[in-house]
Amino acid sequence: MPPTLPTTIDIREPRWDQSTFQGRAKHFFTVTDPRNLLLSGAALDEARRLVLAYRAGTVPPGLTEDELWRAKYIYDSAFHPDTGEKMLLIGRMSAQVPMNMTITGCMLTFYRELKVGIPITDENGNRLAIPPVIMNVLEKRAFLKRYPYLNAPLQVGLVGLCLVFATPLCCALFPQKSSMQVSRLEPSVQAQIREVDPQLHTVYFNKGL
Repeated sequence: MPPTLPTTIDIREPRWDQSTFQGRAKHFFTVTDPRNLLLSGAALDEARRLVLAYRAGTVPPGLTEDELWRAKYIYDSAFHPDTGEKMLLIGRMSAQVPMNMTITGCMLTFYRELKVGIPITDENGNRLAIPPVIMNVLEKRAFLKRYPYLNAPLQVGLVGLCLVFATPLCCALFPQKSSMQVSRLEPSVQAQIREVDPQLHTVYFNKGL
């Protein structure tokens, strides 16, 4: 029988070292994984049950560390970090890539219609436009000339491919958790902190993405 998993693993924090870009990248690749959108409600609820049970000091028999971290990241991808409520599908971290690829892909698909409207120029009269280079090359090939209806799906797919990597890597550029000296906070906040812990000099906060 495998040994019981210890209750000392801090699953409130990411699995990887967030002081390094590599650690942050691994974290965001996992939490923005669009495959989590395909999980059933039962799978999400089971991950939530495991996470809450572990936080309360209860370790289900046979639970491995990898299974625990997998449940933690499923939970993080679908449930609000503050309220613990299950978020709407389009608001989840795992929906960042699919939602953005759809919006951006459609915008690029119709960029020609935007270009024939009121022209936008710089001070020298040069038209300002950034056409999708890859699609311009593909559209000159016989394949897309023969199947023009594939233009939109191809653009959405190419955008999605870029975003699968760009989203977590850009999120990983800077640490989410930041620190501040207590002396730099508002006087009323400083007073509250001193009542709780007079020796505390630094506080930490989630500065978001």
